Amino acid sequence: MTAGAIRVVLADDQPLIRTGLRVLMSETPGFDVVAEAGDGAGAVALAAAHRPDVVLMDLRMPGVDGIEATRRITADGTARVLVLTTFDDDRNVLGALRAGASGFAVKDMALDDILAAVRVVAAGDALLAPGVTRMLIEEFAARPRPPAPPRALPGVTGREHEVLTLVAHGLSNAEIAARLHISAATAKAHVARLLSKLDARDRVQLVITAYDAGLVTPKR
Repeated sequence: MTAGAIRVVLADDQPLIRTGLRVLMSETPGFDVVAEAGDGAGAVALAAAHRPDVVLMDLRMPGVDGIEATRRITADGTARVLVLTTFDDDRNVLGALRAGASGFAVKDMALDDILAAVRVVAAGDALLAPGVTRMLIEEFAARPRPPAPPRALPGVTGREHEVLTLVAHGLSNAEIAARLHISAATAKAHVARLLSKLDARDRVQLVITAYDAGLVTPKR
């Protein structure tokens, strides 16, 4: 174990993927794979036993699937979860976000990008950078869901509604500041107030709230 390394649990039912990720992380300073699981139940148990910084979670696993495992792990703050997904196949990415996942790593991403995603999530941020994650959110949010009334946002000001909408489109604080002609510090303060008012853990949850409130219409 390396002092100060990001401690990771790998959860995937394909041994080849786990082996590849383990080898990659073992050869990269700053990472420590503390355990591996081939199913969701194992991921939950290992996360509780090892208290890692990040669980790299496949969604499709036998028995307890990745969504339920994510829900159990994040419910008590055991670890942050970064979802492993295949963009063309997985249908439940938004469900994983609702269960508490902090973002995505796509299985065919460059390995360095997967490591970067783990670093982002381990640092306490949500992986909502423009590009593939924005496309994923829009794609899966656009899939049919049971009708539900828009969620009201009591106490959220008009400016905060604007900021929340821009967060949902994947804009960074600096980009929000430029769009609204405010300082970066003011944009950051608005986001912090939204996190507090909406009892949201991170920017991922702000995105979900924006969709539920009808502030964003996914691309179709």
